[in-house]
Amino acid sequence: MASIKDVCEEHRKEYGGPPKVMVSAPGRFHIMGERSCWFFKDKTLSMAVNLNVFVAISPREDNSVKLFYVQRDERRKADISNVKLKKEEHWVNSLKAVLYGFLSIGFKLSGMDVTVYSETPPSSGFGIYSAMKAGTALAVKKAFRLNCSDAQLLQVMEKANRNFLRTDNLIADNFTILFSEPNSVILTDYSKQTYEMIPLGFENYKIILTDAGVPRYESWKEESVREMENALLLGDLKDRKRGVLGGWVYNTNPTEMNLELSVVSEDMRRKLLYIIYEHGCILDAVDGIKKGKFTKFARAVNKSHSLLRENYNVSCPEIDWILKRVGELEPNLQDIREPVTCGRTIGNGVGGCLYAFVRSGDVETYKKNLSGYTRIFGLEPLMYEVKGAKGAHSVRIS
Repeated sequence: MASIKDVCEEHRKEYGGPPKVMVSAPGRFHIMGERSCWFFKDKTLSMAVNLNVFVAISPREDNSVKLFYVQRDERRKADISNVKLKKEEHWVNSLKAVLYGFLSIGFKLSGMDVTVYSETPPSSGFGIYSAMKAGTALAVKKAFRLNCSDAQLLQVMEKANRNFLRTDNLIADNFTILFSEPNSVILTDYSKQTYEMIPLGFENYKIILTDAGVPRYESWKEESVREMENALLLGDLKDRKRGVLGGWVYNTNPTEMNLELSVVSEDMRRKLLYIIYEHGCILDAVDGIKKGKFTKFARAVNKSHSLLRENYNVSCPEIDWILKRVGELEPNLQDIREPVTCGRTIGNGVGGCLYAFVRSGDVETYKKNLSGYTRIFGLEPLMYEVKGAKGAHSVRIS
C-alpha cells in the first residue's frame, strides 16, 4: 500500500521539492444501473473504494505544466495557455481535461508540476481514470486556492468530459468519487441530478473486486440503445408512484410492456427490458441496504447480473465461471431463494471485472475456488479486497 511519504518522495525526486498539496481520490465500482440507465434518466447505485489515486501538485511561476505518472514512469508536458487534446495516453488527456475545465469557466491558472500515483492500473475498470480527474480537480482547487464551490467543481468535470474529451459526463462517477463517505453507497438520480448517501451495513461481509484478465471488447454498439425513440417508449411506461425512491416506477404489466415495445426489434426489446427491470433491481437493492436485509440486496444483485447476461449480452464465460464459484459458497445450493452471497459483472463492454459480496469466513474458500481459473482459461485473475472509502480529500504532507 502506498504511503503519503512514498508519493512525496517521488514528487521530490522528479521536481526537486515537495508538493504544495496532495489529494487522495478513491476508485469506484457501480453496484448496478451504469449501463445506459443515465440516458433514460434512471438511477445508478455506486460505491467508492480504497483503491486510491494520489495527485500531488506544486504551482509554478511560468506556464509550463509537467505531468509525471509514477507507476508507468511516464512524463509529459503541456502549456497552460494552450491546453489541447492530443493523441496521447488516456491518463495525460484526463489530467489536461481538468485544467481545460477550470479555464473554460473562467478560473486563472499558472503552470504546475503534477505527480500521479496509483498502484491500481487504470485498465482494471474500477474508475481509476475518473479518480485521476476528480483528484486533479480538487488538488488544483487547493493548490491555487480557488474560490470554487462543489457545483463549480462538478461543472469543471462536465466541461472536462463533454467539451474536452468528447465523452459522456456520468455524474454518478463524479458524485461517488468526490463526495462519498466511508462505508456508504451513493444512489444517483439522473432525473433530478442529485444523489443520496446511504450507509452500508452488512458488517459480516467482505467485498472482493476481481479483474478477470479478459480483454474488453464490444459485442454490439451500446449507443444503439440510446436513441430518443427508445427514451420516448420507456417514458410512456414510467408511472408516478408515491412512497418510492424518485417518485416513479416502470409499468411492468406484460400486456402494457409488450404493446409499447412492439415497434422495436426483438433484440432491442430485450435490451430495453433490461433497462426496465434494472430499475426495479436498484429499488430492491436500496431497500435491502436501508433495512439491513442482505438477502433482498443479494437477490437484486444476482438478478441484475442475469439480466446483463441474458438481455444485454455483456457477460462472458470467464466472468460467469467466477460468479459460479461465488454461488457455490451458498450453504444450500438446492434452495437459493435466501442467498448469502452475490456478484455481478461491471465495467464497459464485454469481459473485464466483477464484484462479489461474500461472508468474511468464506473469503479464503472463494480464493481457493478460483485456483482452477488460470488452468482453464489461461488468464491470471487479480483480486482486490476493498472497503467503502471517503471521497476525494486533501491529505496532510509531513
